[in-house]
Amino acid sequence: MTQSPATPLPPPRERRRLREAASLTQAQVGARLGVTRETVRGWEAGRTTPRGRKGEAYAKLLTSLTDPADPKPRESGPDSAPAPMRVRVRAKAPERVAEPVSMGAPGVTEHQPNRTAPQEEPVAVLQQPALRPEPVPPSGPAAVPEPAPSPEPVTSPTELTPAQAFDALYAFCAPALVRQTYLLTGRRELARESVERSFQLAWQRWPEVAADRDPASWVRAAAYEYALSPWHRFRPSHRHPEPPPVDARDRALLGALLHLPPPYRRTLLLYDGVGLGLPETAAETEASTPATAKRLLHARTALATRLPELADPSVLHERLIGLASTGRLRAGRPPVVRIGGERRARFWTRAAIAFTVALIGATALTLETAPTHYEPPVPPGAQVHGVPPRVAPGPLSDGELELRAKLREETVSGPPRLVPQPD
Repeated sequence: MTQSPATPLPPPRERRRLREAASLTQAQVGARLGVTRETVRGWEAGRTTPRGRKGEAYAKLLTSLTDPADPKPRESGPDSAPAPMRVRVRAKAPERVAEPVSMGAPGVTEHQPNRTAPQEEPVAVLQQPALRPEPVPPSGPAAVPEPAPSPEPVTSPTELTPAQAFDALYAFCAPALVRQTYLLTGRRELARESVERSFQLAWQRWPEVAADRDPASWVRAAAYEYALSPWHRFRPSHRHPEPPPVDARDRALLGALLHLPPPYRRTLLLYDGVGLGLPETAAETEASTPATAKRLLHARTALATRLPELADPSVLHERLIGLASTGRLRAGRPPVVRIGGERRARFWTRAAIAFTVALIGATALTLETAPTHYEPPVPPGAQVHGVPPRVAPGPLSDGELELRAKLREETVSGPPRLVPQPD
């Protein structure tokens, strides 16, 4: 029988805050405790609670991460001040832990090398900028606390209107998302349109998107689905290809990407371009983890066949960033996208109302003009057999002509014995 740890655990939100304040990843915490990263993620999300020796070790680890100036962790209660909420988006982690990519066969794995994002401008073209990290408290008893800077005013979620929150999410995700969609489709105008349509759909379903754990992933999935729709091939603008990149290496990489099937291309972009993990990529592409791993490996093999210098995943990551940064891709302003989505929604709503009214009117007119009783149809005419044909009059023969002349010569018709005689 397991018992709860003697050291009390802080709330789930406080657990995550302590880990981020110590600049630790979920994988590093899991390595210290001997559990997986998914287990630590469940503890921080509040879905599961650690118990037994694991829970005791986790509680001691969180206690050691507590700020020395404030050893008592914050607890959520009616008297505690609510922590300011932020728009939750997926940020780029400073370091990525290698994960095995399973091929489906036992004993065959492939590890992706750790990538540390360089502090250069082209890095932000595929990934959203990281959130501002919280200051790390100094460790050691002899550490002298530095003067804290003046705190910046933090906007409370109650002071943010839905339009302001939407504009903040759009400004945060749209520039990188347009470049990602360009790598997915190879068309600049389609990439911009896909991002705008996805944000317009997000604005229509804003209560659902605002309550989502990762709004950026929600919008990214909607943009990818719209960009990869097969109906775009029937558009007149799709028949004319757009000008390719100027650099020959970029043209070769874009051509190799567009030769991949759409699911493979999307998996490769999410894993090697955006930097998602294998479970997150499988969840976003709505596929199983083994299927996602096979898609990724097949896509890498196809790219390495056409471009042998891209066999290294780190080189492929840098080339994708360079290809996305060369295109002149800009997204519209947030108010324009939001107002355009509202106009589109009003137009389709009015069109649906007009169609419904026309359908009701046509039904009422049909009911008014329809007959009230049954009238059997007139059967078609049938041919009657056995009746002799009607003979038409023709020319008289010689005997008939003589008889007619004789009858005309006589004064009275009839036998002679009936003719009156004079006295």
